[in-house]
Amino acid sequence: MSTVRTGVTVRVPAKVNVQLAVGAARPDGFHDLANVFLAVGLYDEVTAAPADELRVTCSGPDAGQVPLDRTNLAARAALALAERYGIDPAVHLHIAKDIPVAGGMAGGSADGAAALVACDALWGTGASRDELLAICAELGSDVPFSLVGGAALGTGRGEKLTPIEVGGTFHWVFAVADGGLSTPAVYGEFDRLTAGTEVPEPTASPALLAALRSGDPGALAGALSNDLQPAALSLRPSLAETLAAGTEAGAPAALVSGSGPTTAFLVPDAETAEKVAAALLTSGTCRNARVAASPAPGAHVI
Repeated sequence: MSTVRTGVTVRVPAKVNVQLAVGAARPDGFHDLANVFLAVGLYDEVTAAPADELRVTCSGPDAGQVPLDRTNLAARAALALAERYGIDPAVHLHIAKDIPVAGGMAGGSADGAAALVACDALWGTGASRDELLAICAELGSDVPFSLVGGAALGTGRGEKLTPIEVGGTFHWVFAVADGGLSTPAVYGEFDRLTAGTEVPEPTASPALLAALRSGDPGALAGALSNDLQPAALSLRPSLAETLAAGTEAGAPAALVSGSGPTTAFLVPDAETAEKVAAALLTSGTCRNARVAASPAPGAHVI
């Protein structure tokens, strides 16, 4: 007796860039990167269920900011998989948001990866891991990492991944800002700020990779870096106050997450994370503060 799936739900993590080294703009407009991703335990869940046509719904914090048309990465993932296998993309994708929207934590990319895994399971396409990763790379630079999770070095424009060993658990606080920051705008500001200068080739920091392997939060705190941070602060100067509030509350290290405007604070343990999160909330410099640990698994059916 055959069974028909009524829906598949996939959980997918947010990310923080513990290093984001950015090269000069390429002729295609992208930048070569040395992008060290760490998946963190804040999750979206995407459910794929049979429907008469492709449609996207969304619930959770800031759901109103999520596009529900075919520009949504979850919808684009479903369309890409359906086209590759000659399937009618008649699917209802429901996104339960918990990753901050437009916050530099790859929430949209996460939804694309989750929808791809969910539709693959729903439709029984049997796509290989390499096929799924190839579709992810077509969808966006951060989407492949959302699929694999854990920790990885992204090169090229961030889509070429090399897994990284992590020797322990790292604790974070994420301060969610009011409004978003456009990733293309932040890269454009990076280009403006670096115009006329020699932008070095991006390379992964040996000290940072060693800190991840050792699981030592103190060593990692001293090695965090984000070449986009000056551009994000230029476009949103108030983020400097958030960074200061978190470090004053006891976080050994702070940085803008990716292109922002979420700011990330590395702390030694869960107790300090709760203390720093409370201080950030009372500081009035952010809209919300979230606690999470890393690394976390990539997109997976639950």
